[in-house]
Amino acid sequence: MLSIALLGAGRIGQIHGRAIALSPRARLAAIADPFADNARSLSHETGAPVMDADAVFADPAIDAVLIATPTDTHADYIDRAASQGKAILCEKPVDMSAARIAATLERVAKAAVPLMVGFNRRFDPNFAVLRRRIGEGVVGDVELVTILSRDPAPPPVSYIERSGGLFRDMMIHDFDMARFLLGEEIVELQAMGSALVDPAIGAAGDVDTAVVTLKTASGKICQISNSRRATYGYDQRIEVHGSKGMLSAGNVHETTVRFAGISGVTADPVQNFFLERYAAAYRAEVEAFIDAVETGTAPSPSGFDGLKAQELADAATEACFSGRPVRL
Repeated sequence: MLSIALLGAGRIGQIHGRAIALSPRARLAAIADPFADNARSLSHETGAPVMDADAVFADPAIDAVLIATPTDTHADYIDRAASQGKAILCEKPVDMSAARIAATLERVAKAAVPLMVGFNRRFDPNFAVLRRRIGEGVVGDVELVTILSRDPAPPPVSYIERSGGLFRDMMIHDFDMARFLLGEEIVELQAMGSALVDPAIGAAGDVDTAVVTLKTASGKICQISNSRRATYGYDQRIEVHGSKGMLSAGNVHETTVRFAGISGVTADPVQNFFLERYAAAYRAEVEAFIDAVETGTAPSPSGFDGLKAQELADAATEACFSGRPVRL
């Protein structure tokens, strides 16, 4: 049974901690968080002891760490875990700097420990089936991928100011999905963005509405649409068009109940929060990490996937604010 310590017991850490505790193949060995109330709450729920981070890294009985702390701590914690020979599952991103990510990956490689980056959307049951069917040749040669990702409401401007911007904070998930679905590296991108939802976001130097077009060397194209506001709920849709047809994955609604009447057909709203929409994905992500560690196979998404997504986010930011396409 894999012994995993959780670093960070905030909103996303609580989800990960419960997933570890519920897994029949893992043990939640410790919870570390400088905010004692967060750690104690999850400890009470799961029975895992509260420890400080130094004790976690020093404990030889802990096989792995799941890093769900603030972004500016990720690279340091990865370095420390790698130096102690512990397997690592880290929430995205590894760091806001692509150069820092590359340096961190070099140290992880020298330590020869597994590193998985938390792009949880790959593990969504719907998107996973979509990707599998692409691999089975259902749509033939992929020609055009469309990814729609829109949040119900924007985060506070105080968060926007330290987030790295929409492309690095929000669309980075979609960049990873684009690579995952296209099966090729991106060589060129164009981006446009505006602050249409909240003028304060624009005043903070960011955008809240954006479109990016990506192109691979073979000519495959991906369109990504993001908005910080969707009045109808958490909008997560993908369409893959190919030489033999089209695959699509739609939104997940609160229920499957529909009403048909003289005025038309209505359905319950789509789920309104990412923790609800991707609950199954977070559980599957932890199980995939356990699989990789137990079997000695390379985790996926890897640290390299994290680096490539960050490079695309950086390039999109440049393209948006320069008004010029960027080649990679």
